[in-house]
Amino acid sequence: MVHLLLSGCCGRMGQVITGLAEADPNITVAAGVDVCDSTQTSYPVFKSFEEVDRDVDVIVDFSSPKAFDALMDYAEEKEIPAVVCTTGLSDEQLSRLEDASRKVAVLRSANMSLGINLMEKVLKEVSRTLTEAGFDVEIVEEHHRNKKDAPSGTAIALADAVNDSVGGKYEYVYGRSDRYEARGDNEIGISSVRGGSIVGDHEVIFAGTDEVITFKHIAYSRAIFAKGALQAAKFLAGKPAGFYTMSDVIG
Repeated sequence: MVHLLLSGCCGRMGQVITGLAEADPNITVAAGVDVCDSTQTSYPVFKSFEEVDRDVDVIVDFSSPKAFDALMDYAEEKEIPAVVCTTGLSDEQLSRLEDASRKVAVLRSANMSLGINLMEKVLKEVSRTLTEAGFDVEIVEEHHRNKKDAPSGTAIALADAVNDSVGGKYEYVYGRSDRYEARGDNEIGISSVRGGSIVGDHEVIFAGTDEVITFKHIAYSRAIFAKGALQAAKFLAGKPAGFYTMSDVIG
C-alpha cells in the first residue's frame, strides 16, 4: 500500500484524485496540504507542510507555483519522492526541481495523461520529416475560463517535442496581434483559448503547401490526469534520487 500526501487536495484535481484513490486498493491518501478548511475528506488536511505529522511514501502536487518552494523544502528534508503536476512554474522553480532530483526522486510532467505523452512521442518521430518538407508548425490550446497560466504547460511541452527533434531551431511566438509581418520560417506559433468548462484541448498543426496534417488530443474529464498522477505516484514511491517523467512510467 502506497501512502500519499496530496498537495492541493481541496482543488478540482485534488478532489478527483481523492475519489479515484478511494477506489484503488494499492494506494491511499494519508494526508492533504491546502489552505482551505475542509471537512469533506476522510484524511487530515494541513495548512502547511510544517504541520504534517503523517508518514507518507510519496507526494502528489496539484497546487500552485506559490506552494512550490515549501513543497520542495519538505520533500528534500524528509527525502520523500514528489510527483509535481503544477503548471506555470518559473524558470527558477524548474531549476530548483532539477537540483532537488539529485537528492530525492522527482517526477514532473506538463500533462499526466497517457494520450498526451504518446502524442509527444509521435511528434518527435514525425517533426523532422515534416519541417524539412517546409511545413509550418502552429499549436492551439483550449482550457476552462478559470485557468490562470497561458499558454498551458502541455502546449509548451508539445512545442518542445517538435523543437528538440529538429535541433532547437524554432522560436516560440505567443499570439500575433502585435506583429504586422509575414510569418517567419523558424517559428512555432502558440495560441491560447480560455472559456467555459473546457477541460483541455491541444492541437498541433503542420501546415504545408496544399495540405495540412493535425494531431489533436481532447480531454473530456480531469480523471485522465488523476489516473496518470496516481500511476506515477505508485511508480515513484521507493525510487532512488533522480528526475523522472511520464515516459518512464508508461515505458
